[in-house]
Order: sequence, then C-alpha cells, then structure tokens
Amino acid sequence: MPIFTTRDGTRLTYHLRGRGEPLIVLPGGPMRACAYLGDLGGLDAHRRLVLLDLRGTGESAAPRDPATYRCDRLVDDVEALRVHLGLDRVDLLAHSAGGSLAMLYAARHPERVGRLALIAATPWALGMPATAEDRRAAALLRQDEPWYAEAFPAFRAWLAGTGDYDPVFAPFFYGRWDEAARAHESAGDTQTNDEAAEVFGADGAYDPPATRAALAGLPSPVLVLAGELDGGPRPELARRSAEVFPHAEVAVQPGAGHYPWLDDPEWFVGRVTEFLAGRPAGRTPS
Repeated sequence: MPIFTTRDGTRLTYHLRGRGEPLIVLPGGPMRACAYLGDLGGLDAHRRLVLLDLRGTGESAAPRDPATYRCDRLVDDVEALRVHLGLDRVDLLAHSAGGSLAMLYAARHPERVGRLALIAATPWALGMPATAEDRRAAALLRQDEPWYAEAFPAFRAWLAGTGDYDPVFAPFFYGRWDEAARAHESAGDTQTNDEAAEVFGADGAYDPPATRAALAGLPSPVLVLAGELDGGPRPELARRSAEVFPHAEVAVQPGAGHYPWLDDPEWFVGRVTEFLAGRPAGRTPS
C-alpha cells in the first residue's frame, strides 16, 4: 500500500481505487479504517479514490503521542497527503465524523480545496451536534420495519445514557437492513480504534465560531448530502450546516440512512459525480 510520512514522523497508508482525477476520501467513525467505505457504491468508476487510513487505524501506524488523534491535529495529516500527491488543489469527500476534519482542513487551507463533498457529515466542527431528539425523531420513521419493536427500547436507552451501544439497534443507521448492511455493521468492531475515537473530539478539538467565520469565505463549491432516514445528521441539520458555506448545495437521498452508498449506489454515485463534475443537479437515477 502507498505510504507517506507526516510532520511528526508517523507513517500513514492510503488506498487507491479506480482511475481518473484523484479524490481524497476521509473516513468517519470517528477513527474507523477506510475499508468500510469500499468503492463508495462504484464512485471509483468516475474518480480515482485516495482513501486515507487515519493515524492509528487500518494500515497506518499509531503515533508516539496519542494526543495527535484529536481532530484539529489530524488536519496536518491531510495536508501532508496533498503535498505527497503533488497536488496544488484537491477535491475532498468526507463521511460522518470525517466531515468535521474536512471542515477544519477547508477552514485552515481554503486555497487548497477544489470541491468538497460532505456525506452524512456530523457537523461537530460547526458546533451543531446531532441531538438525542434528532436521532429519536429519525428512528420513529422506521416504526413499520419488522425489527423496530425489538430495536427501539435499546436505542432509546442508549440515547438517554442508561444503556450501552447494542448491535440490536444497528438497523437505524441503514436505509435497508439487508445482508449487505449486516455484513457492513459486523465489520465495525475490528475497524475502529476506540482509544483514538475518544481523543478525536477532546477538549480543544473544535472552535466553532472561528471555523464558521473561516468557512464563510470559502470559495469552493460544497455538497452537503444527507440520508432521508439518518438521525445524525437529519436532513434539517444538514441544511443548517450548509448555510455556513457561501457556495453550498444540499441533497437528501431518499430512503437512505447513514451509509447512503449502500442503500442506493446508483442514486448516490449519480448525485456525487454530478457535483464533482460541476454539472447542475438534474434528475438523479433512483
């Protein structure tokens, strides 16, 4: 796998998929190995995906200083990857928690960002967390699903802080709870660095007023894509986060959860490629 060295000497790995113009892809989790992204529903047929394993995840080495797992500290790793690739400007796609990392990168290096696609991005960096009520409201949309009656009590306890994460409510994060979703969910435990995840959003990671002010002047086009059934972020929260950017468009993928490329790959790839190509949003395949 291709490897590069960061400013503090940590050796990081990235994975290449497809051909065409490079698209740097930042995973979520937080601190989950990029393997869970796969080929993003076939997006690699249109762009060369540069999927980064963040420090301490996947094939990347762990740093000497665990404090460097903090989201704002990871910005330097993204910049080191850009320099390593020899690119003056980069297109970025970020999923979930990776969205906050992408926002901090764009705030610090606006001149280096071509286009920015935020996919089911949790806008912690903007001071806009998904609330328990957001997630509860999204969950109630699934009442007709056969797994709902068993899953909802455990989900409600988790949201209230009286219960731990339980795989029984994993279906709430997927638009379709099928075999592909089950396999995707079951791989999560082995792909996530829990120690690093605890540091990712630690005190000092975010300065929302400063980030919002910086992004208010971002010249780059931004796509904020949310799943219709996702609770974090719900489409309403995605729309509010998009208002921070001067050149943003919002797309809500019908029937999708937190991993929209799994729920309807054709719709997802069609909408994202329209944006990356700079074409006006048309009728996206469904």
